Parts: sequence; structure tokens; C-alpha cells
Amino acid sequence: MHLVTRALFTLMLAVSVHTSASAATAQVAVAANFAEPIKAIAAVLEKTTGHTIRITLGSTGKLYAQIKNGAPFDVLLAADATTPHKLEQEGLAQPGSRFTYATGKLVLWSAQAGRVDDKGQVLTAANLGKVAYANPKVAPYGAATVQAIDKLGLTSALTPKLVQGESIGQAFTFAATGNADVGFVAMSQVLDGGRLKSGSMWVVPQALYSPIEQDAVLMQKSASNEAAQALMKLLKSPNTKDLIRSYGYDL
Repeated sequence: MHLVTRALFTLMLAVSVHTSASAATAQVAVAANFAEPIKAIAAVLEKTTGHTIRITLGSTGKLYAQIKNGAPFDVLLAADATTPHKLEQEGLAQPGSRFTYATGKLVLWSAQAGRVDDKGQVLTAANLGKVAYANPKVAPYGAATVQAIDKLGLTSALTPKLVQGESIGQAFTFAATGNADVGFVAMSQVLDGGRLKSGSMWVVPQALYSPIEQDAVLMQKSASNEAAQALMKLLKSPNTKDLIRSYGYDL
């Protein structure tokens, strides 16, 4: 059985089925790197509780701006720890609800098999084309990319080649469609069941960037939303953590 499918099946079995007579719905803002895992988790949530979630994907910075402007989100799954903490301080998030649901990994990826070597030396190749990355002002994976490039001493060499996406999702699209030769993306975007789906990648050493701790937080106005509460609980379950790990995250 496929690793992700098996993890999903195990998770559904492990969570006691308790479908609410009056199922609720929650609006969930999700950092783009977590697009695939949240779909699987949403399926488990609905199967085991009857509750549903409506997912909005984007860069953490843009999702934060939407929340500040009154977007009706009940939960934020950020790509950093800073933004949820800020929302707590600003009185927009439920105090004490914040926790780290995943720690992300940055990779250099190409849609072309064999293009990226296991040491990232392609970054110094004479024939290197465009390099995609996420906007570091709003996307934590983009900020991690800038840190890594700087520590590698390649800022001057790579700056003319950089192509910036609004989110890590758009950065991945640039690389996947060939609009960029390679791209700095989230490991979760290129793995399927713990294996590389296609192309080639280099796992950027953790020493080159600050840990990408991804925190979840419940909005202040949503403390009584049963679907939001159920999602937050599900994210903490051991079997959900196994599912998240299967997408290449640490916990």
C-alpha cells in the first residue's frame, strides 16, 4: 500500500468515529507548502467527525494581511512561528492555542531528472538558468532561501538569475513548468509517500537556514467553532503526525 495512503488509512482507523449531528465548518488559512497534507487531514476530519473545512492557500504574510483586514478565518496554519505569535499579541488569536504542527525542510529541485546533484553544485554551473524562490518578505521558505544563498556565498552570482514567486506554491510552479531551471521549494511539494515524485533535488543543509517551525493558531472569534477545535485536536494526534512526516516534515 502507498505510504501516504497507508498513513491516511491508519489515521482514519485510529481516530474514533464521532460524527456530529450538527456538523460545523471552519475556514482555514494554510501556508502554501502544506497544500497536500491539509487535503488528507481534511478528509480524515470529515470522515471521523463530520466537520468540514474550507481551505485558503497562500503565503503566510499575505494570509496574515487578510486576517488583519477582517478575513473570516477560524484557524491559521502558518509557515512560521512568528506570525501566529504576533496574532496572539494583537488579540486576534486565542491565547494558548498556538503550537508547532510541523518543521519544514528546504530543497533545491528541478523537474528534470539528474539536473540537481546531491551537493547542490548545480548552483555554480555555468549553464544554470533561472532560479525560482518565494518572496522572502511574505514567505518563510523564501526567507530561508535568502539565508541559504548568503551562507553559500552565492548572493552576487545568483541574484541576476532569481525569479520570485508570491508564495512557495508559485515558486514550485515556475520550476515545475520549466519557467525556471531549478527552484528552492518545500520538500513536501516534491515528495509522495516519502519518495521523490519526479525530477531531482538537493536537500539544503539545515545549517544554512533558520529552522522553519510552522505554527497553528486558533482565531479569537472562533473559540467555539467545533470544526476548528476538532482540526486543532486532530493535528496533535500521533497518527496525524505520522502522516505529516510522510510528506517530508520533521516534528
